[in-house]
Amino acid sequence: MRLSGGSSWSWPLSGEARLFTSSCHTEACVCVRACVCVCVYSILGSGSIIYCLMLQRLSRTPELQPLFLLSVSDLLLAFCWLIGVVLFSRNCSSVSVHCYNLHTVEQVLYMASFFCTLNYVWNLYKGLREKLYSCLSGYSCVYVCVCVLLPLLLMTPVFIWGNISECHTNFSQPYRCLLMHTGPVFNPSHHQPLIPSCSLLRTYHRGVFLSSFILTLLVITVFVVKSRRIYRRVVTSQGYLGNQQRALFRLMDRRMILYPLIFIICWGPAVTLAFMRVVLPSAVHGFLGVILYVSQAFTSASQGFLNSLVYGWTRVQLRRSGHGCRDADTQTPLLRAQKDSRTYRTLRSIC
Repeated sequence: MRLSGGSSWSWPLSGEARLFTSSCHTEACVCVRACVCVCVYSILGSGSIIYCLMLQRLSRTPELQPLFLLSVSDLLLAFCWLIGVVLFSRNCSSVSVHCYNLHTVEQVLYMASFFCTLNYVWNLYKGLREKLYSCLSGYSCVYVCVCVLLPLLLMTPVFIWGNISECHTNFSQPYRCLLMHTGPVFNPSHHQPLIPSCSLLRTYHRGVFLSSFILTLLVITVFVVKSRRIYRRVVTSQGYLGNQQRALFRLMDRRMILYPLIFIICWGPAVTLAFMRVVLPSAVHGFLGVILYVSQAFTSASQGFLNSLVYGWTRVQLRRSGHGCRDADTQTPLLRAQKDSRTYRTLRSIC
């Protein structure tokens, strides 16, 4: 990296296409390749959960369907990032149209992953509440429809009006295909002024992203606090508090801290960067902006991998179903049904 004019940091590149040539030895090339590796880890992490749930036919169960939806959104998002890298490395006349539409699809998947995370925590809270009050409400398809359709509805104006107004002309540089916000990192030599309608769509785009993140984080925090209180009431409902119960409390506390913490780690740099671009655009051209650009590339791309660990394989039921993948074909239907029923009961006692 080099300091330009004492106030701006940029990668020492004469052209963005040099990043993926055989002579590429720049820091930007290393950063992009590292992000590709992180995306591959996310694909493997979310894909392993999807494979295990589908193999055991657990993807439609009320307990694990939220996890399945979250893994699917993470998997699709990681594939979108890889497609962006492929478009970045290609030099074709229609790359601007593809990059613009890809960013719109990515925005839909961003919000879908937000809502799927919220749906997961809501399902956890609802399950604990049902255990406390001994009532069953089932799993409504309304939550699934909201997670899928609401992001599509919110981004439909960006897709339709953006293509009508030809806002893709602002995506003519190949680096525009990379992840979320990467422009000033490459310090382009010319800046094309935005069409007023495109500028309005970009403001709407960022506003929707920031609003959905803040809303999701607040609701997740509320559900986490409520789930922790209900969990303590469930454990102490028998009137006995021993070492085992205290260990469960500590386990629950760690889990309840991890849920919002991982969400902030994955999207904190991207949200901070988007907020700075709205409030103080000049600040993103300095050293802090470069740090945020690089950080959001790694943290956002690692969402699928981190979610597979925190939300997926830490759950007792999923671990047991994962062990059952090896001998599923050798079990009789009766033994398999008995094993599944035990894991469902375990899910309600240990989150």
